[in-house]
Amino acid sequence: MRALQLVEPQRAELSQVPDPEPAPGEVVLAVTGAGVCHSDLHMLHARRVVFPLPLVLGHEVAGTVAAVGEGVSGWETGAGALVHLCWGCGRCRACVAGADNYCDAHPRRTVPGPGLGHPGGMADRIAVPARHLVPLGDLDPVAAAPLTDAGLTPYHAVAVSRSRITPSSTVAVIGVGGLGHVAVQVLRATTGATVVAVDTDEARLRSAEELGADRALLSDEQTAPALLGLTGGAGVDVVLDFVGAPATVALAGDVVRSGGQVTLVGLAAGTLAHTAAPPPIGLPWGVSVVKPYGGTRRELAEVLALSRAGRISVEVERAPLSDALAVLDRLERGQVRGRAVLVP
Repeated sequence: MRALQLVEPQRAELSQVPDPEPAPGEVVLAVTGAGVCHSDLHMLHARRVVFPLPLVLGHEVAGTVAAVGEGVSGWETGAGALVHLCWGCGRCRACVAGADNYCDAHPRRTVPGPGLGHPGGMADRIAVPARHLVPLGDLDPVAAAPLTDAGLTPYHAVAVSRSRITPSSTVAVIGVGGLGHVAVQVLRATTGATVVAVDTDEARLRSAEELGADRALLSDEQTAPALLGLTGGAGVDVVLDFVGAPATVALAGDVVRSGGQVTLVGLAAGTLAHTAAPPPIGLPWGVSVVKPYGGTRRELAEVLALSRAGRISVEVERAPLSDALAVLDRLERGQVRGRAVLVP
């Protein structure tokens, strides 16, 4: 079968590899769609890769059951499925509580998953432990693939911020691209908060307003004063930063209110500076900083429920698997709106 493999650090190629066979407890999916994410670019550009190579990329995966391994029940050939992002051990304290995304078998590290330690979905087929599958139901088998990350990750980011989000709250969403545009929808669908979208791209800001943002601010030197002005100088209750660059992380620290929360999702190497001294030095009193990862299987089911109800969706561009390298190049150039999905 065809598979986009990271064959060595900073080099990927579309290769022919053997078809996977289901081990006991596994299901093989015929891939119907694999989302392309900035995390794939991080993997591609890393000088040192922590996972064994070669590795098939792709962590946003939808497919139909092609083969079922020994001991698997509840899955029949032809059934549609989505693959959960985080493959926890299923036995530790975190996993037993449902938080596979923070599995103790991988202490203080990234919990592996498809394309992130295990063979991913940018291929014709993928083998998946059955416990990491979620039924697709009547969702589109291509367009639904990004819900496993572009839907799940912002949903979880909102979930871990929810104690600070009420109908009187203001939430700033920095970066309304692949993940941020879903965060706007999740906030609109599940909270009564005032949602302010922040981005450098005017087209993305217009889209964010169409998706439910109450205000849209172009990211520049006037953004912090504007956010403070919108809140009477108090600052915003929650900042969801889906960029994580130095400038956006600094902005988050400059505009969060006392008792608020900065939720850092983006991975663009920004540093949140904090000096342990009374305000106005450092962060305001009572501020929490959270670094969420992925989400739980329960949260993925809730994302799918919102999608089926028409409350959230991911803007999707479809491309053939054979164009995978070109799509990654377009993503790096900022030429993809929403999510690109590779179709075998």
